[in-house]
Amino acid sequence: MAGSLSAINRCSLFAYQCAVTAAAVFVRRDELSRRKFHSLSSGADSRACKLRCRFNQLIRNFSSANPAVVVADDEKDGNKQVISITPRLYDYILANVREPQILRQLREETANMRGSQMQVSPDQAQLLAILVQILGAERCIEVGVYTGYSSLAVALVLPDSGCLVACERDAKSLEIAKKYYELAGVSHKVIPKHGLAADALKSMILNGEAGSYDFAFVDAEKKMYQEYYELLLQLVRVGGVIVIDNVLWHGKVADPMVNDAKTISIRNFNKNLMEDKRVSISMVPIGDGMTVCRKK
Repeated sequence: MAGSLSAINRCSLFAYQCAVTAAAVFVRRDELSRRKFHSLSSGADSRACKLRCRFNQLIRNFSSANPAVVVADDEKDGNKQVISITPRLYDYILANVREPQILRQLREETANMRGSQMQVSPDQAQLLAILVQILGAERCIEVGVYTGYSSLAVALVLPDSGCLVACERDAKSLEIAKKYYELAGVSHKVIPKHGLAADALKSMILNGEAGSYDFAFVDAEKKMYQEYYELLLQLVRVGGVIVIDNVLWHGKVADPMVNDAKTISIRNFNKNLMEDKRVSISMVPIGDGMTVCRKK
């Protein structure tokens, strides 16, 4: 099967190379003709336009044969080619992630547990860690810890004086997270909170902690995203960052035929976030999709 796929890819690449070469010849020939006969013919620009359209169609045909390349349908976007993550390409990405041994150990232990798909991927954790470092964050919040992979990645890069409030409702998962905080030597930076995250966040606001946090990450109950976001927006300072996970929801948010409660909740949340002028945003197609929000 792998050999067949490789052969198909080689054929697709060959077809693409032929198409590009042919299109380049056509365009070059047209350019020469245009220069030579510009004063005689007003149809050169029209012909060049047709050739460009033919070339764009060739590129689209190639993209459908090569799943690693996607071309925007809207020509106003310039037929921009973007990467679609294939298994082979994702393996390459993971091979270029600097994953500390303690995180690898936690990831491998979690892989054997029920609900292991809830754990963020190594490339996501690396992004969270570098955002915290770029921000110079010292006070962080995580809503939805599970076994602690993402929170550990953040805690590892926090300064010794830093703190991470880790909210998780499942006691068993939180115990595993706490074990790894201890093994990694970062337990003094982490404040675990067992229970409902919304209650913990409201308590922190009542305790006078509004505007005192630099960074927050949400990976919890999807139908609660809007409430978590509103609470975190109070707790995070101006210039602080909130990152929301699963905003692409396995691609379901873009499928109008999918209308289950969780998908609708995430779709509505994304729409509300798009219209929220209190933050600057960037939706990033990493993992299951993450939106990075900066409070204005």
